[in-house]
Amino acid sequence: MGVAIADGAYGGTGQTAVPVEAYHEDVVRAFVIAAMFWGIAAFAAGVYIAFQLAFPDLNLGLEWTSFGRLRPLHTSAAIFAFGGSALIGSSLYVVQRTCRAPLFGGREWGWFIFFGYQLFIVMAATGYLLGITQGKEYAEPEWYVDLWLTLVWVVYLVVFVGTIIRRREPHIYVANWFYLAFILTIAVLHIVNNAALPVSLTGTKSYVAWAGVQDAMIQWWYGHNAVGFFLTAGFLGMMYYFIPKAAGRPVYSYRLSIIHFWALIFLYIWAGPHHLHYTALPDWTQTLGMVFSVILWMPSWGGMINGIMTLSGAWDKLRTDPSLRFSVTAVGFYGMSTFEGPVMSVKAVNGLSHYTDWTIGHVHSGALGWVAFICFGMIYYLVPVLWKKQRLYSARLVEWHFWTATVGIVFYITAMWVSGIMQGLMWRAYDEFGFLQYSFVETVQAMHPYYIIRGIGGLLFLTGAILMVINLIRTVTSSPALEPVPHGAAVAAE
Repeated sequence: MGVAIADGAYGGTGQTAVPVEAYHEDVVRAFVIAAMFWGIAAFAAGVYIAFQLAFPDLNLGLEWTSFGRLRPLHTSAAIFAFGGSALIGSSLYVVQRTCRAPLFGGREWGWFIFFGYQLFIVMAATGYLLGITQGKEYAEPEWYVDLWLTLVWVVYLVVFVGTIIRRREPHIYVANWFYLAFILTIAVLHIVNNAALPVSLTGTKSYVAWAGVQDAMIQWWYGHNAVGFFLTAGFLGMMYYFIPKAAGRPVYSYRLSIIHFWALIFLYIWAGPHHLHYTALPDWTQTLGMVFSVILWMPSWGGMINGIMTLSGAWDKLRTDPSLRFSVTAVGFYGMSTFEGPVMSVKAVNGLSHYTDWTIGHVHSGALGWVAFICFGMIYYLVPVLWKKQRLYSARLVEWHFWTATVGIVFYITAMWVSGIMQGLMWRAYDEFGFLQYSFVETVQAMHPYYIIRGIGGLLFLTGAILMVINLIRTVTSSPALEPVPHGAAVAAE
């Protein structure tokens, strides 16, 4: 399994060990399979709605296949189904290995988390297609779905914290800090943002607890911190475990990782109001969000530097290790996105970028380049480990996946950058008489070629993910197996 993280990261002895069969890896395997299934579904939905914007006839005239129904389906499938399954599965793997303890609650609780979370995804997805949502910015599911997710999430928290409490390793490895911040904060965000009063216990309709400016403030407190703690903190936990493991190197600076953690956790929670510049939100609140967003750039890049510099002495592995290639590229996209975000939060820049495709490009550089790539790196590492295989089936397929997906991301985000900036400039252009120079329809016509390029970029990314699935299936079914581990054999903390 490579160099034990417990040894290199903080000077632990790693001498005591735990029987290898004590770890509950079957639940982790299920989450890996679910992540790839939902990933393909999310990417396919994204490609379809991207082409819907370029060719509106693809809406088919049906309410269930309209952009308005499929867009939240795509968003939630990408974030909560694909990303959530990858996060929960990897966190259950990491917490066992770094704590040298099997899951608290055993397999039964682990399987409840898995099936409970998958049921939540299905209920939310069917609600989106049927139009059963709270109708907010992210089209949150209705109250009965929220209650079920709350139950599943509490069990997840108990299992994770319980495993840490019963650990046999004195130190709590930094990846677990990031995972725990993700679990706790998402619980708070979910409960506050989705607070609603159902009309009846037998119906799907409810009224949200917030209204007006307060609702907008709560929505973007939730929205930006979902980015900060679901799409950032959780995946940083993934980075801090899987990059050192794949590289066979200790974390570059364990002290920097702790500074990174506390600075990120404190600053991110205040940044949401930068989504509400030039609105009815009080000006001081908008400025507060902007200031904290700009300050947030520093700890974000501290984490990026820590992740990349972990490869010191192991740069040659980028040529041969598929997990590292994706993970380190992901960290590069993380650095780019966390620079672009603070820039876009500045009021003068936001006046041009807000409501335009520039924001869409920014979001997808993080979602595809950071989140999806770090997940791909994690899965390429875990599949041979979990299924006891010597190696992946095909290094060539990994190569094709990497370059196809990378080119797809570049097509996507550059098209949206150009389209978004052009869109913003056309919206604010005036003629010599002081009238708007372009109508809204003219801006839509001008964006058409860039929407086609975006669709092509998304199609390339989807193609790469399909190649990955083929490679992983062949790895599980035909790659040479490792020598069987004797019953009762023990392994050190990792």
